[in-house]
Amino acid sequence: MPRFSANLSMLFTERPFLERFEAAARAGFAAVECQFPYDWPADEVARAARGAGVEVVLFNFPAGDWAAGERGLGCLPGREDEFRAGVARALEYAAALGCTRLNCLAGVAPPAADAAALRATLIGNLRHAVDACAPRGIDVLVEAINTRDVPGFFVDRCTLAAELVAAAARDRLFIQYDIYHAQVMEGDLARSIARLLPHIGHIQFADNPGRGEPGSGEINFPWLFAELDRLGYAGWVGAEYRPRGADTESGLGWLRA
Repeated sequence: MPRFSANLSMLFTERPFLERFEAAARAGFAAVECQFPYDWPADEVARAARGAGVEVVLFNFPAGDWAAGERGLGCLPGREDEFRAGVARALEYAAALGCTRLNCLAGVAPPAADAAALRATLIGNLRHAVDACAPRGIDVLVEAINTRDVPGFFVDRCTLAAELVAAAARDRLFIQYDIYHAQVMEGDLARSIARLLPHIGHIQFADNPGRGEPGSGEINFPWLFAELDRLGYAGWVGAEYRPRGADTESGLGWLRA
């Protein structure tokens, strides 16, 4: 069975953020991840993780003005300095948390923007991120997000993420493969994962439709998790879904099974 991490931005949200680390450990998770840890001092987040005995395996670079609808800075021309400042801030947190994977959100393409300019900006930013992170033993990931949930997101397919990884030509740059987003946009999950496996640095999942826990939708997760084992995937698999019940624990039957 794969090694599962709990995404604390979406699981255990019935508790304050710093209490979710212990809740995840009690539920059986050996590792955690989150979308953004930056609202809390790095030393407090690190203390919560150490106290719970869980490994922090992933979080995102700062993504711009989230409340205003921004979903990443990676592809946005003219925002390179802000992106680089975000990389530096993420590295500070990664050092405190012992985290060795950072995810780059490409962002939403501005209306009428030139696709070639967006692509070139993203590739340049990915190269900068890897050049800053790799000497510290940290991998950089780039994630595809479906355009039904985030209209206009620039990297909308894992095949495009793979093209960007190849174009950036950096050894420690990988795909973050999100099963939910891939199912919405591409489907054919098993073949897709098998084809891209050498370039996948982290996997996340939620069921579809609804982005709920395994068993709430159409994806055959027991088979797919077994397939990850068969393929030899040894990385973490992040539970990044919205629990459908009153609390997270009531939807963890998939983990106990």
